[in-house]
Amino acid sequence: MDNRLIKQNWQGEGDAAYLYRALASSEADEKRRGIYERFAEVELRHQAIYEGMLEERGSAAGKWRPGLKTRLLGALARHGRGGLVLSLRIADETREVRTFLDGGWSDPSESVSASMKGIALDEAEHERTLSGLAGGGKVDGHREPWHQGSSGGFLRNVIYGFNDGLTANFGLVMGVLGGHVAPGVVLLTGVSGLAADALSMGGSGFLAAKSEQEVWQHEIRMEMREMELMPEVETEELALLYEAKGMPAEAARKAAFQVMSNPNIALKEKAREELGISEEAATPLREGVTTGISTAVGAVIPVLPFLFGTGPAAMWVAFSISMLSHFVVGAARSVFTGRGIIRSGFDMFVVGLGVAALGYLVGLLIAGRL
Repeated sequence: MDNRLIKQNWQGEGDAAYLYRALASSEADEKRRGIYERFAEVELRHQAIYEGMLEERGSAAGKWRPGLKTRLLGALARHGRGGLVLSLRIADETREVRTFLDGGWSDPSESVSASMKGIALDEAEHERTLSGLAGGGKVDGHREPWHQGSSGGFLRNVIYGFNDGLTANFGLVMGVLGGHVAPGVVLLTGVSGLAADALSMGGSGFLAAKSEQEVWQHEIRMEMREMELMPEVETEELALLYEAKGMPAEAARKAAFQVMSNPNIALKEKAREELGISEEAATPLREGVTTGISTAVGAVIPVLPFLFGTGPAAMWVAFSISMLSHFVVGAARSVFTGRGIIRSGFDMFVVGLGVAALGYLVGLLIAGRL
């Protein structure tokens, strides 16, 4: 492992501790708050290990500061979006364990390898604990108030819908501009593209959510039928699921019998534990409306300047705000991809630039000006 990777891991451990502390600061339940605080301390110990590695190699870690994305996620955690931050932390912990298993932390030094193994074991424990909290939604029988399955999905739909509307309509507007058409045609094309893209994306979001909903409903109906026809088998299955999570065999059987005594509770428990289906947090209509509106908001950006002006000035304003928006939406996508904000924003900036250039060239070709 070279110094660059060690420094990167040192930064990441500090960021993780920062986020766990942010989660703890907004958590009302004492036990859950204690889990987050304990995890923050573990991450700081990991950071100290990496700092020691750097010192052994004659390199200084420097003063730690949270990255921009970490500060944004910390703000989300402190303002009611702990569920989203928790899901991202689970993904990061899982990624670290996989990196270790794939040999990404290998080092000829035996002491370093032992340190890496200890860190990987800690991260695996974090991932299992957090996944249990987020997946089951219960701690000692109390529902997690921050467990909102729709938080990540809602934000993802907004960002990706906005991105689709912005990129598609930007390319369309630049293509029309390349054809050197009348100003009114540019505005008409942009508004038409906005409406078409928003309706298309909204309809796709609605149908996708409806299809998923229908699949869930079908699976739940099958499970309900199984419970009616063979309750003993279903009870045993539920007991085995509890036992696989670490419950003693006798306690698992008692819990399963108690749950199965109430058909409504049993169906929800079986759906979650066996099928991995949680209660639906968003309807197909909401998914479609959310995606459609966010697409329209993105698509209106390249059109806005032509509502107030024409000619080269409007074109350059449209180009500038669209390119800036591409960078911003790319940075926002880094929340889900795990990449750095600047790198992710720059990648989308390049995509926007390519869309603009290609669209403009197509317009020139069709108009016979190239």
